[in-house]
Amino acid sequence: MAGKVKWVTDIEKSVLINNFEKRGWVQVTESEDWNFYWMSVQTIRNVFSVETGYRLSDDQIVNHFPNHYELTRKDLMVKNIKRYRKELEKEGSPLAEKDENGKYLYLDFVPVTYMLPADYNLFVEEFRKSPSSTWIMKPCGKAQGKGIFLINKLSQIKKWSRDSKTTSFVSQSTKEAYVISLYISNPLLIGGRKFDLRLYVLVSTYRPLRCYMYKLGFCRFCTVKYTPSTSELDNMFVHLTNVAIQKHGEDYNHIHGGKWTVSNLRLYLESTRGREVTSKLFDEMHWIVVQSLKAVAPVMNNDKHCFECYGYDIIIDDKLKPWLIEVNASPSLTSSTANDRILKYNLINDTLNIAVPNGEIPDCKWNKSPPKEVLGNYEILYDEELAQGDGADRELRSRAGQTPGPKGGRSRDTGRAGLTTWK
Repeated sequence: MAGKVKWVTDIEKSVLINNFEKRGWVQVTESEDWNFYWMSVQTIRNVFSVETGYRLSDDQIVNHFPNHYELTRKDLMVKNIKRYRKELEKEGSPLAEKDENGKYLYLDFVPVTYMLPADYNLFVEEFRKSPSSTWIMKPCGKAQGKGIFLINKLSQIKKWSRDSKTTSFVSQSTKEAYVISLYISNPLLIGGRKFDLRLYVLVSTYRPLRCYMYKLGFCRFCTVKYTPSTSELDNMFVHLTNVAIQKHGEDYNHIHGGKWTVSNLRLYLESTRGREVTSKLFDEMHWIVVQSLKAVAPVMNNDKHCFECYGYDIIIDDKLKPWLIEVNASPSLTSSTANDRILKYNLINDTLNIAVPNGEIPDCKWNKSPPKEVLGNYEILYDEELAQGDGADRELRSRAGQTPGPKGGRSRDTGRAGLTTWK
């Protein structure tokens, strides 16, 4: 082995540093020669910016794609998914099939969303079609539940616009851009509480797309029982699952942190709803992840020095339909409980095993799939090269036949077989 990996990070988290030290890697400063830089999204901007950026050599890798925001900014993710649907429609793809009301049968996995201020008039039109609905407003570039609020009257939007110190919507700068989405007001509840799922997805390359799903995702519960009552619209302990918010609730549990593992959720749903619908739900969640990555792959700068671990946030409604809420570029590495620390340590460990094969100095000319034994708790979710090689992209499309259930005319067995090839 030719020398030790030299690492840098600007995120001082023990789950990272312990993993680097365990491998015997050597810490250096960013002004020295480094091989591996685990950096914040702010730093990645500088590394790849036209003015301040520098050329990475073949023995250097970083943990973000240059324009990851195409997936991880709320407005751009929606824009890219809308564009992807239109392209599939143009191609006459069966994936873009719609029902009699003009709704996508298989690509309707993001709540109806508009950008504000740009789409204000479109939003008003939609709002008036169902005036009793609730909408959720989120600033495009913020995380951890900051700046989020719920509305159910147009007057609230107008007030927000005034409060934002603008004379009109149009004069708002893009920095203050918001997305407004139809609020999922019928979430699946467990013990009367709302929850969402955090799934970790690793992308090693976008073209060809190769991505992995981490088996140890978790559910985050609200501390207060859910009510769709409009009088509680401003109680964020009822509506937002972010730990950054829930940990301030008086019923927050510091031992389990209001979290369940995804495998516990699966067991719970199998016993209360049945195995078949649970499998279908999990298949659909995996399907959503792959489709969202396929939607951004054409615009992603697929730099060979990059990999990225995303935090996918998904909400399941009471009809067991999963909805993609957003994707995070730097999922939190802060541990709220002991279990959390172990999970995140293992997540980084398994991520490094795939991103830095054998813990050796990276070689960006190397683009082979890692062998199964190094995947740890990751499993391959989609490998475009394999899929094209064995026709599994046809199988991916054939899921379209599987999704509607018995009416799709596919027996369960062929659905299962389709899935395995699809992977």
